[in-house]
Amino acid sequence: MPTEKPAKATRVELFEARVVAAYGRRFEVRDRAGERHAARPRGRKLSIVCGDRVSCEYDATHDEIVISAVLPRSTLLARANLRGVSEPVAANLTQLLVVIATEPTPDLFVLDRYLCAATAAGIRGHIVVNKSDLPNNALPISDAAAYQAAGYPITRCSAATGLHLEKVQALLRAATSALVGQSGVGKSSLVAALAPSQDVKTGELTRDDEGRHTTTASRAFELDANSWLIDSPGVRDFAPTLEHIEQTTLGFPEIARLAPACRFQDCRHLQEPNCAVQAAVAGGRLNARRYESYRRLRRLHDDFATARSARSHRSR
Repeated sequence: MPTEKPAKATRVELFEARVVAAYGRRFEVRDRAGERHAARPRGRKLSIVCGDRVSCEYDATHDEIVISAVLPRSTLLARANLRGVSEPVAANLTQLLVVIATEPTPDLFVLDRYLCAATAAGIRGHIVVNKSDLPNNALPISDAAAYQAAGYPITRCSAATGLHLEKVQALLRAATSALVGQSGVGKSSLVAALAPSQDVKTGELTRDDEGRHTTTASRAFELDANSWLIDSPGVRDFAPTLEHIEQTTLGFPEIARLAPACRFQDCRHLQEPNCAVQAAVAGGRLNARRYESYRRLRRLHDDFATARSARSHRSR
């Protein structure tokens, strides 16, 4: 990690910066002059992620930079851990590019969960199909049509051959974007192709203050003065943080559009009578796999709500 610090002073110097890399509880920040510095948070209560804008202090006495506060976020992409507790992933995003590929076999349920999390957070969702030079189709025609009808654009490309990379580059202009997806979909290669002038090393190991190895959680790359790209580590699964049950439908606008035609205003679109959503699935007007993904998210939300209620009861 970079170790340069501002010139020594006789007092604490304050400045604002952007978090451009996270290494466990150690961070790398970039100040307004474009200089990068190693930094640590003040205390353990500060929740800091890549993309955050932060207030920093340079303590000349101890020759270190401390992150003292996180500035207000415009957006926050978060995930739910196994207990259903929210964990921040990246901050101040304007769009989320969910990468899938022919290899490994795409988990479209994970894709749906990312899109739901993005929509609930006020972040534009976009699907990027990498390795499109390979013969097999990562996204079946019926599913591709369903996503596009739901308002989620699809861009096909290949980081290996450069196929349609210019289309992805156009998406990134004047935006703060994050690349997310399953492990092995080629996000690292995409970042290297999209930010060729930068040192792109994913899964990079570094040592913390106590000599332990830590892995880079995420890194932000400045593409130009108005464009940033955050590379988030690959995952096997992802669960969105859904504070309210209504947020479940936010990632499924095709279901939200049908809901007003249901008999009951509070219809959950599961087993209720005279449900317009279930009728659309039965009639082939609504993608059955997307509907099953919605059902799974409802069950997941219920499981998280039950777990939170149990924890609250035990703490009394």
